[in-house]
Amino acid sequence: NVALKLTGNNQLRRVQRLDDKDVLALSKCLINNKCVTGLDVRYNNITDEGVGHLAHLLQEASSALLSLDLMFNDIQTDGAEVLAKSLQRNSTLLSLRLSGNKIKNRGAMHLASMLQVNNTLKEMELADCDLATQSVIAFAIVLKSNKTLRSVNISRPLLFSHQEEWAVHFSEMLAVNSSLVELHLGKMGMTDTGMERLTEGLRLNRSLRYLDLRCNRVTRDGVRQLAKVLKQNPTLEIIDLSSNRIEDDGAAYLSEAVAWPGCALRELSVTSNNIKTQGLLALAQAMTESTTLNHIYIWGNHLEEPVCQV
Repeated sequence: NVALKLTGNNQLRRVQRLDDKDVLALSKCLINNKCVTGLDVRYNNITDEGVGHLAHLLQEASSALLSLDLMFNDIQTDGAEVLAKSLQRNSTLLSLRLSGNKIKNRGAMHLASMLQVNNTLKEMELADCDLATQSVIAFAIVLKSNKTLRSVNISRPLLFSHQEEWAVHFSEMLAVNSSLVELHLGKMGMTDTGMERLTEGLRLNRSLRYLDLRCNRVTRDGVRQLAKVLKQNPTLEIIDLSSNRIEDDGAAYLSEAVAWPGCALRELSVTSNNIKTQGLLALAQAMTESTTLNHIYIWGNHLEEPVCQV
């Protein structure tokens, strides 16, 4: 099994970025190739036309591709539609990464519809793709019935509503989904209200291991609800709360949860949360009492002498 890496962002040497003609030649070479199972073409100049060539490859019965990384190209709505249609008939691809392509709401809707049919894909990354509320909710709805996806990343959508309807739908999804292991909800603009809604579903979930909530607007009140879940959830192992606003009180709630006998947390990130000495010392003490926590990330807070000594 060979992974072909043709990324256009090599920092050590200058590389020529791939365009649609290059992708046409590449896909023709891979049609009957059984050795190449991974294709990484991040940071190139691939447009909807190039995606059409790759979509044709994915429809071929001889395609051996298991992973396709197209992050940060120039793929838009039409390219996402073509890709989604090809994946309705593909039964081999396990990982699709499209982050950084502006497929927008309509393109994301096509991919959400594809997930109603496709029962092979295990990982999908759609961060920074200009998703709107409609498509974010569509993914939550389809994940209620999809039993294959293990990892989903929809960070940094374009959400203009302050009512956080998406959080209600994701909460309902988490209450019934038993296959999702990793969920990235960074830069969603989530507030304490959204966190409260989300934790209602988390209380019933027994599959999620990794929850990414970085760069939101969660304060101590939202973390208090999350801490209650951590005390009784035996599966959550990694939580990223980087760049929120939890401060000392939020750190205290997390410390109490981490030291709780039923907490399974192994890694916790609270970087850049305006936590001062009192909160950081509480977290340090909780780490000594926890039987599972072995990594905690605290940079970007107020690291004064008592904290450094501990």
